[in-house]
Amino acid sequence: MTEIQAVLCGYYGKGNGGDEALLVAMLEMLPPHVKPLVLSADPRATSKSYGVRSYDRMNSGAVIRALRESQVLILGGGSLIQDATSLRNSIYYGGLMGLAQQFGLQTIAIAQGIGPVSKPLTRWIAKRAFSNCTALSVRDTASAALLAQWGIACELAPDPVWSMTATPVPEIAQIASPKIAVTLRSHPQLTNERLETLTTALVDLQAATGSHILLVPFQPTTDMNIAQQIQAELTDNSQIITLTNPKQLKGLFQGVDLAIGMRYHSLIMAAAEGCKCWAISYDPKVSKLMTEIDLPGWELANIPTDAAAITQAWQQHLTTGKALSPKSVQNLSQQSRVHKNLLTAAIARIEMT
Repeated sequence: MTEIQAVLCGYYGKGNGGDEALLVAMLEMLPPHVKPLVLSADPRATSKSYGVRSYDRMNSGAVIRALRESQVLILGGGSLIQDATSLRNSIYYGGLMGLAQQFGLQTIAIAQGIGPVSKPLTRWIAKRAFSNCTALSVRDTASAALLAQWGIACELAPDPVWSMTATPVPEIAQIASPKIAVTLRSHPQLTNERLETLTTALVDLQAATGSHILLVPFQPTTDMNIAQQIQAELTDNSQIITLTNPKQLKGLFQGVDLAIGMRYHSLIMAAAEGCKCWAISYDPKVSKLMTEIDLPGWELANIPTDAAAITQAWQQHLTTGKALSPKSVQNLSQQSRVHKNLLTAAIARIEMT
């Protein structure tokens, strides 16, 4: 079978555990004869971690060289085209897809979370980029509905990280229960006052339940400071866990009793490993996930101001709440393989042309 080279682009090489997990999931999806070339913010680290060729995503010469060497561009998962955080990402990814199409590459977008796209320019970029795709899949119903409004066909399936293989973390398994994992991230709405309230609630929760608190910075460059601030107020029965291997990051949640998370993929990983979850939504993608798999939690802007009320809600969920059933997890994992099937079929059609 003739080897095909595919450029993989996403928010890779930034040290974000969720986006690195998407890259691992994408690499697992690729047919064996498809050779990946990953555009990354840290190409050396990406090559070392995953054994792939990698070019600097912001080096225009390297990007053009990657496109000229390849037959396919794969936009690999996540909320890449949206204007909730910045317009720059939409311009970058939309422009990259347009450039690839000009160079004659087939473009495939997998497991996209589209939007919000409130600005006219973002909507124009999104429509243009996705309407010219060879194959397209999304990870939530809101993205599918938006594309339907634009008359663009797509496949809908849960995020690929649901089916990503987890690697157990033995040292975590040895910690006595109850274990509570916390994944907070910096955000303008996570004010000092709100962080102090959440920290007080965690301190009280630990005192009431005897829990071991695992503070997990999914993107250490932005999350570590928050983890350190919280740990300074906790007892010795806590630790900061930093893992760079996405499969271990998912495996971390095996045996954890409760995950309190802002990070989208921390909630997916925890739920997939049978953990009770409590979401704190800072972004529409987290709110969508809460709705679609019925996760309890709060919008970040609406967190209770009373730490005692937060502690009570968490303690009740730890005691009487339910994790996703094994059958639900299995169904989500199986459904998420739609992305792989779509990618495999698209590659096969490209080979036939």
